[in-house]
Amino acid sequence: MIINHPLLGPRDASEFTYLGDANLMNRPDWLSENASEQFYEYLYLRENPAGEHCELWYHEQGDRSWLVITRNTLTNEISKVELARELERSA
Repeated sequence: MIINHPLLGPRDASEFTYLGDANLMNRPDWLSENASEQFYEYLYLRENPAGEHCELWYHEQGDRSWLVITRNTLTNEISKVELARELERSA
């Protein structure tokens, strides 16, 4: 699988480490009234979709950037690749 890195261009997927659902970027507020319930859901309850899904990937063998990749889990087709740091700023 080829990942079109936003800064470095096309790279082989073997340079990257898959880290799971991109929703992991949205950590619960530990000061929240129901923080323990929110962290339980954050840590243990995960979606396993068939189809388009946003995932976190780490460019371990390259520039060590974090990417959010929108990929179809049935076909492995990648429709979007974004730098995670760019998404955090816009949130």
